[in-house]
Amino acid sequence: MNAKHNPLRHIPDDGVRHLIMQLLAWMWGIMFSVWMGSMWVFGVTAIAHIAILAAIIITVATFEVAKRKPDSFTKK
Repeated sequence: MNAKHNPLRHIPDDGVRHLIMQLLAWMWGIMFSVWMGSMWVFGVTAIAHIAILAAIIITVATFEVAKRKPDSFTKK
């Protein structure tokens, strides 16, 4: 998850790019913690799988917006 090698590199503001990387890192850390802690309970595991898929979708969408409209992350 190096911002110099992913679509977030298109965001001109280093602070905003760093903040988005931190938010994505926290999201993924929480998702893996949820998954590991609920591995033996099917209902919770099913919810964890949905959450992980949502995290993937959010990450891809964030990268696409950063690639196509990098200025949307900065104040105008």
